[in-house]
Amino acid sequence: MSEIIVGTPVIEDIERLFEKHNLRKKTVVLFDENTKALFGKQISQTLQEQGFTFVETVVPAKETSKSLRTAWKLYGELIDAEVDRSWNLLAVGGGVVGDLGGYIAASFYRGIPVIQLPTTLLAMTDSSIGGKVAINHPQGKNLIGFFHLPELVMIDPSYLASLPPREVYAGMAEVIKYGFIADRDFLTYITRHFKEIVAIQEPYISEAVRTSAGIKADVVEKDFKEQSGLRATLNFGHTFAHGLEKLADYRYIKHGEAVALGMVCALHLSEKLGTITHSELDEGLAVLRKFRFRSGLVQKRFRDIPAETILESMHSDKKKVDKQLRFVLLEGLGKAYLHDEPLDDSIVLEAIEEAKKSC
Repeated sequence: MSEIIVGTPVIEDIERLFEKHNLRKKTVVLFDENTKALFGKQISQTLQEQGFTFVETVVPAKETSKSLRTAWKLYGELIDAEVDRSWNLLAVGGGVVGDLGGYIAASFYRGIPVIQLPTTLLAMTDSSIGGKVAINHPQGKNLIGFFHLPELVMIDPSYLASLPPREVYAGMAEVIKYGFIADRDFLTYITRHFKEIVAIQEPYISEAVRTSAGIKADVVEKDFKEQSGLRATLNFGHTFAHGLEKLADYRYIKHGEAVALGMVCALHLSEKLGTITHSELDEGLAVLRKFRFRSGLVQKRFRDIPAETILESMHSDKKKVDKQLRFVLLEGLGKAYLHDEPLDDSIVLEAIEEAKKSC
């Protein structure tokens, strides 16, 4: 399993960490335009001082960079720079750069090592960990990709100070998710220290990142390629969320915002199936009500979309099996399970309608 390092300034330790993991000091550094502007000078200076040979590549800071067209362009840049199998790739950014960088590393010369240096809360606690890397297709997100574990995940919570509040809250959805699916005590910690975490205050933010990353790494180690159903529990709220993202054309709602709404739906569905109590539903909703959406616009759009339209969009989810939706639900706060049995549309629609009233 990948080693996960949480510290500040984590980049200063890169030479020692590469040596520990038998990584050569020859790396392709992949930025997006934002991370290049924010962190490029510091990272480049550190690599120079520590004797690295490196090539910098930059992609636009938007979801459309996760495309075969962008990958093809990057392959050309790497070939022109005479990058070969002795090199590795350092992905500096959020989910887009992490996914794209992992995809490039998994496929270039049939695979070179990838090192993740996430810069968003969502990437630090979720997308940089676990080795699922992909690009998008016009018919859906993340449909083309690999399982390619990073050799190392280097997390510096101080990078989060550069994020606008909306991005912090989007990442916070995944943090809350880990409490719901695996650790009720962590859910309590989040409830008590929510303001400090979203304000990027120490030691609260590092504790939240470290615990979240640890939970995901443990799940991935036990079920790397989603064979037992355990890894699927990481998708709590995501079946609903993916439907909302598609309806928003992947532009008008952040992934974390969609997940937050999806978790509200999943809590109501769990309560309707009798796997959590009404008091547990109320406790879970109380945590999610701390979540802040931009000007209420996201919730309004959610409430205005007919439940039937949301359900129809959910059926485009790539995680369907035999054309059936799979729901990750709770059997008590802090314990998730994969509900593989088909559910009547009526109960799913009821859960969505109840969720609208809760937002």
